[in-house]
Amino acid sequence: MGKGKAKAKQAKGQLKETAGRAANDKRLEAEGRAEKVAGKAQEAVAKAKKDLGG
Repeated sequence: MGKGKAKAKQAKGQLKETAGRAANDKRLEAEGRAEKVAGKAQEAVAKAKKDLGG
């Protein structure tokens, strides 16, 4: 997964987290938080691959 898709996943997670907080929906908020973390991890992997020339 590329860096752009990882950033998009982080943004989607942020939206879900914010919507969950606004609606007092703890499940949606947690889902958004998890998606943000997954996006950050994917971004780190993409950066590491780029740094290693892969």
